Amino acid sequence: MTLTSPLLQQHLDRGGTLMPYPDPADPSRFAEVVEVFDPIELEYAAIRKGCVLIDQPQRGTIGIAGDDRVEFLNRMLTQELKALAPWESRRSFWLNRKGRIDADLRVTALEKTIRLDLDIHAVARTLEALESYVFSEDVSFTDESERLHRLGLHGPAAIAQLSRVALHNAGTEIETLGEGNACQVTIAGHMVLIERHDWLGEIGLELTCNASATVEIYAALLGEHAATPETSEHTTPRPIGWHACNIARIEAGTPLYYLDFGTNTLPHETGVLHDRVSFTKGCYLGQEIIARMESRGHSKPLLVGLRFEDESKPDLPQPLSGDEVFVDGAAEKSIGQVTSSTISPMLGLVPICFALVKHSHTAPGTKVAVAAEDRRITATVQQELAFWKRG
Repeated sequence: MTLTSPLLQQHLDRGGTLMPYPDPADPSRFAEVVEVFDPIELEYAAIRKGCVLIDQPQRGTIGIAGDDRVEFLNRMLTQELKALAPWESRRSFWLNRKGRIDADLRVTALEKTIRLDLDIHAVARTLEALESYVFSEDVSFTDESERLHRLGLHGPAAIAQLSRVALHNAGTEIETLGEGNACQVTIAGHMVLIERHDWLGEIGLELTCNASATVEIYAALLGEHAATPETSEHTTPRPIGWHACNIARIEAGTPLYYLDFGTNTLPHETGVLHDRVSFTKGCYLGQEIIARMESRGHSKPLLVGLRFEDESKPDLPQPLSGDEVFVDGAAEKSIGQVTSSTISPMLGLVPICFALVKHSHTAPGTKVAVAAEDRRITATVQQELAFWKRG
């Protein structure tokens, strides 16, 4: 089964190259995403210097209604949600009884509903599981993934660009939209939910709109505008594909569900534990496992950032997903595997990657080796997952 974007024809007309985003549980089911439109260097530069527009058919949405929606979710998810007010969002995990991650969520409160943003391939499983825990609560769930569509507007000029084409309706004002804030605007006559999420290391505006209105909204966002002193020539968003996003999100330290961790992962292994899990809230599904791991002090493996840099070897190969990690200078059994990798423009074109590594080798500054292509290259464990941050 192929999940297609309402913008598919527009992408083909622009010369976009498509790639599958498969369901790990069923490779015959996949979303078609754009890999590239133009040379990757141009698309990546637009993320860092101006503004880019990203189509995201690989994202799904669950809508939650009912007077008990906040209380119910607070008993289910790992994040504290009691004080979640309209037009706020928080990151959270949805765990199974064994404490493994069934979904990585962004929870956004609207005035009368809550929306969950998650990987499209985790929607059906999450919806079924949440519904199974409803007893007498006033709460209902709807798979909104076909009715709603997700776009992303990212880059230093993202807020300025949105302000030119959008009329604010509710929530935080566009100009003061901070990480974790949301608002509702009108673009080309259509209502659009805007959520601030800087997952590429720049201002990130996630847009959710009716699928039927996506073509008009996309066209409005791509409209040309005169240059301003604040944004110079970078005033028209450049449509970009997944490849450039992947470079930027690894540099920014953003691991992704199904790529860097998944259904067999414990929260303590992800490297983003404290962004998703509250240790002061009441009971929730999987909490006993979380508490046990916390009392132990650490997990067995941990997702870390590895940076490769050797001035004597400027042609270092890029590690690939699945490449094994070893103790530096030793040929013994592997201590981990690469999950995502790229060549970093912001760090002088050195290879960087995320890797799931045995905890005993995850202290910052630790030297490890990765089997890339036909040789082993040395890497250093970084202080955190983020390799680069805008100053």
